[in-house]
Amino acid sequence: MNPMTNSWSLPQAVKLISIPFFESLMSNEQLLSEQEFDELDRFLLSDRCSDEAMTMDALHGFLTCIALGPDAIRPDEWLPRVWGPEPEDSPKFRNPEQAKHIEQLIFRTLEDIKLTFEVAPNDFEPLFCEHQWKGQSILDAEAWAWGFVEGMSLRDETWDLLLQSPQAELLRAIHLLGAEEIGDDEISQIDDPAKCHKLAVEIEASIPQIHRFWLQRRKANLH
Repeated sequence: MNPMTNSWSLPQAVKLISIPFFESLMSNEQLLSEQEFDELDRFLLSDRCSDEAMTMDALHGFLTCIALGPDAIRPDEWLPRVWGPEPEDSPKFRNPEQAKHIEQLIFRTLEDIKLTFEVAPNDFEPLFCEHQWKGQSILDAEAWAWGFVEGMSLRDETWDLLLQSPQAELLRAIHLLGAEEIGDDEISQIDDPAKCHKLAVEIEASIPQIHRFWLQRRKANLH
């Protein structure tokens, strides 16, 4: 399994960190260390999170969508989705300090993704699982793609601009692996691990292009 792959999920027992604090955190805090990454991973897999919470790879896909998407989305809108669809899915933190600490780790993960897109978008690496299949290491991007689709659902109408453009094919692999339902004629494209591996590779190649699509639109809207 990829060391950067596992489960994520976050709480509601404490009030959300303020937006000014979030912005100062993004400019001043270091990116996650390996130890902090493991700490967040363990928390998301712990009994303090519900079964509905995102796994680590799903969270990474979700945050990637937020980072490169068409609109800025406030944390108080997207953070609850990390834990699950219902308020009762919020994590059971030990205390407010733990809640704040875990939130900081998630926000810094988002900053890490944003920074990569700003500095070296072509070097971006999605957080996929790896499995052994017939003696070969293959990528499993299903959870990551599902998280990305969840992020898209926060701005469905705006994402339609890409879906209805000549570049809609950029979202093909994400749709096939991440959509809740796909057509009967699409099942044959994901019916064995080798095909899913190829789709994972396709996703990795498409992400910088999706970022470029929205970046160009944002620049055009400024003029």
